Amino acid sequence: MNIGNTTLRGNLILAPLAGYTDCAFRQIATEWGSDCCVTEMVSAEGLSRDGEKTKELLYRFEGEKDLIIQIFGFEATQMSRCINSLLQFNPTIIDINCGCPVQKVTKTGAGSALMENPEKIYQMVKTLKEFTDIPISVKFRLGWTQDQINYLEFAQASVEGGAQMLTMHGRTRAQGYQGKANWEELKNLKANFPSIKVFGSGDVLSPESARNMLHDTGVDGVMFARGAIGNPFIFQQTKQLIATGTFDPIDTETRLDTMRRHLNYMVQYLGERKAIVEFRKHISGYV
Repeated sequence: MNIGNTTLRGNLILAPLAGYTDCAFRQIATEWGSDCCVTEMVSAEGLSRDGEKTKELLYRFEGEKDLIIQIFGFEATQMSRCINSLLQFNPTIIDINCGCPVQKVTKTGAGSALMENPEKIYQMVKTLKEFTDIPISVKFRLGWTQDQINYLEFAQASVEGGAQMLTMHGRTRAQGYQGKANWEELKNLKANFPSIKVFGSGDVLSPESARNMLHDTGVDGVMFARGAIGNPFIFQQTKQLIATGTFDPIDTETRLDTMRRHLNYMVQYLGERKAIVEFRKHISGYV
């Protein structure tokens, strides 16, 4: 899949998940067929201040060729201040988070709060494009509330700023992760931006749902978020389903072996004590 001057292996991607998509999770997802992965969201302000904890989120696993780095902030000047530090990590694509619904992010004006001011995303993307020819992506929601659905206006501002890839989660900020993702709006987004690569997100919890999203909405690709937690197999299974109409179930031995391997990667990157504590959130998904 070509996005600007970049070619990805395919169109099934591990979405950014705060607290989850570290290099260990990305490594296990890649082994099971993810075509590319996105980092946890990274503070543009933290990068501009050369924060060590911020930079730790960007370390790659050995052999990780492609990596989409997601940053968050609330104004264009943060983009210009962080770009030199960001480019040191050689991102394949730079993604701007405009979808996080968490209050500690939105109260600063970042995340999905940006959807209330499309002019800001235009300036943020435009600023990044002035410093690099790396493709810029924007990930966003339907709008702030059901009465403020403005994703088409927001997407237009992003594209006018220079974005070459759009990803939409089919819920509003007010919904958080409740209710049902609206795939009809994903279909409408792609219909309005036929020349831009559009990815869908939201309620992709099985190989069947991923195939259905591609078929029913016409989006170019899928980002797997919660559906991949404890279930990196979903990438390979989706590819099998699309290619053959069926997919192999995962037996218990394979599931446990993958879980152990994932834990060992975390021990390698984080040290044993921290890895054991951090891995608790993955275990429930695996078992």
